[in-house]
Amino acid sequence: MECNKIRIRDFRNIEQAEIEFDSGVNILCGENAQGKTNLLEAIHFTALGKSFRTSHDEEMIRFGAESCEVSMDFTDSVRRQNITVRMMAGKRKHIEQNKVKVGRVSDIVGAFRTVLFCPEHLSLIKEGPGERRNYLDIAISQLYPVYLKSLQKYNQILKQRNQLIRNAEEDRRTFDSTVEFWSRQLAHEAAVIAKYRQRYLKTASVHIEQCFAEMTGEREKPTAVYLGSSKQAPEEYEDVESTEAAYLSLLTSHYDREIGAGSTLWGIHKDDIEIMLNDKPARAFASQGQQRSLALAMKLAEGEVCAAVCGEKPVFLFDDVFSELDSTRRAYLSGKIGERQVIITTCEPSGIAGGKMIKVENGTFK
Repeated sequence: MECNKIRIRDFRNIEQAEIEFDSGVNILCGENAQGKTNLLEAIHFTALGKSFRTSHDEEMIRFGAESCEVSMDFTDSVRRQNITVRMMAGKRKHIEQNKVKVGRVSDIVGAFRTVLFCPEHLSLIKEGPGERRNYLDIAISQLYPVYLKSLQKYNQILKQRNQLIRNAEEDRRTFDSTVEFWSRQLAHEAAVIAKYRQRYLKTASVHIEQCFAEMTGEREKPTAVYLGSSKQAPEEYEDVESTEAAYLSLLTSHYDREIGAGSTLWGIHKDDIEIMLNDKPARAFASQGQQRSLALAMKLAEGEVCAAVCGEKPVFLFDDVFSELDSTRRAYLSGKIGERQVIITTCEPSGIAGGKMIKVENGTFK
């Protein structure tokens, strides 16, 4: 899979631009705040329909402009395609795939697959569980449309159930008559999502171990273990029916606790990934260098799993990562990015072998 060309209008500080990319390494070089990350954001935006930097779409529209547009030509294993996204403040996104209007943002997810790696991801091991859940959701959603659909349904149901819980003290009658209905729906979607998360981690763990060993030359063995809030053994999440029953039991047995907390206390929104190093939690026992190596291995594994499932490698987006790595990890990463398309932002290109150089200055690209 390759990003061939992108056309941008009034996106962040980019007033007008058209950039073509080579099939290998592409280096966006320039000083800070010139537009390098904005370009990666635009590419990522066409892949997932949302920004990795903000939850407010209006922030992506260039100051003083009324709307913005990103149009990307890309090639998959079958053909050349196009995704175009237009945004106007206060209105729904207008999305087209191959000049055909798309009704929902989720419909384009998985058409163009990418792996983003930025400095914040280097803290993936030591950060809170929300960051690791986000890692799973982005990776799996690009591979399996059914996962994204189930995740969206889950979040909608969770919102309804949480509102019911918050209103319970004032309206216990409505709570008692409807909470089981929402609990059953939530338990079902949770079971589906948990199965995909467990399967993904089982596959990813093999690649994480391999990448970590290659990178560090160490004998420590890392593993990624799925921790669901239903407290089942990881392999038990393969059985959707038993997982659904486990979640439903929790969701229908502790109403008073949930009312006291004001929210739903069990479900996949409470899940986590436990990264182990020699059977010890890496978050507590691994050094900072080991944690960074593990985070890098997790992102590289994301690309390997995508290639195995879809039959083609995703496009890697590296946002100023090389400056955050020591010489050993930079050398390893440089060796791993061959035979795939990579778009890298950097202030200083030294240490990055070969590739097409694109100079970035004040929202222009040369």
